[in-house]
Amino acid sequence: MLRKKQKKFMSEKNKQEMLSSSLDRAVTCIREGGIVAFPTETYYGLAVDPESLSAVTKLFNLKRREANKPLLLLVESVEQLQLIVENIPTEFIPIMEKYWPGPLTLVFRAKKEISRQLTGDTGTVGARISSHPVADELVRRMGKPITATSANISGHLPASTATEVLSMFGDSLSHIIDGGQTPGGLCSTVLGLQGGKCTVLRQGQIELSADLR
Repeated sequence: MLRKKQKKFMSEKNKQEMLSSSLDRAVTCIREGGIVAFPTETYYGLAVDPESLSAVTKLFNLKRREANKPLLLLVESVEQLQLIVENIPTEFIPIMEKYWPGPLTLVFRAKKEISRQLTGDTGTVGARISSHPVADELVRRMGKPITATSANISGHLPASTATEVLSMFGDSLSHIIDGGQTPGGLCSTVLGLQGGKCTVLRQGQIELSADLR
């Protein structure tokens, strides 16, 4: 019995070491302008350095994404969020406190220095804090926001496993963090301000109707 427990402990330790090594590799790839796939609480996402215009362009081309569609960013904290947004609307604060970390994307007015390419020339940026431990750790190790657009060709179902990511993109990616099967289902709910009121722009995993009354 003791040997079984020791083997199980060593197996878990090896998994954690492999994951940590994969995260380190991912950070290096992103900093070098590459594209990395990683698991989130919905599907796999695609990360690049949002400050690298060449990496953002490469990501849009890879996904065959329309240029007027902005990219979602993951942040580690509200403090990090303030690096990319003009302000945090007071209407968002109770919703952030209730649903972050989690599958809720909030649309903010982007700071002027955020590239028009990243915002899809909308002047806004969607951001959230992920509740997935691997996604959260990736942002933490990067020390800055990363993109988290879904791992798919635009119009197709996002990948929910590393195998699906590989099948879809092959060697076009710099690295894939294999975090196992993701929950799938609906993507993150997207909430924005329209006419000074919180408005659901895309219905997703979180039902917000009661919070918006």
